[in-house]
Amino acid sequence: MLEVLIGPVTGLLDKFIPDADERNRLAHEISTMAERHAQELAKAQIEVNKEEAKSTSLFVSGWRPAVGWVCVTGMGFNFVCMPLGNFACALAGVDISLPPLNLSEMMPVLMGMLGLGAMRSFEKTKGVAREK
Repeated sequence: MLEVLIGPVTGLLDKFIPDADERNRLAHEISTMAERHAQELAKAQIEVNKEEAKSTSLFVSGWRPAVGWVCVTGMGFNFVCMPLGNFACALAGVDISLPPLNLSEMMPVLMGMLGLGAMRSFEKTKGVAREK
């Protein structure tokens, strides 16, 4: 939303602010406003995540692992249980074919979680990860 307003607002600065240095300073301030806002939101989310992780309640700190296990269960069904089940049905002469689960909505979630885990592992190998 802010990006849409940046161009017109910086264009108006030429009309109202005669000093070129001040105009450039304000234009820079306005153009970086959206980035700063996004960065502040990310920092706030990180703080929320830290507090969630500290909780001893399974319903507060356990939702991320639960999402991961749901995704892994779906993948396990699609890539292990379903093919083995279809194979067993074919061997038994039963004309049933288990349909695959639609993983198109689960995979982005799982890949995002795995990506965060990979970043953490990379930090540990470089020796820049904090323990607590």
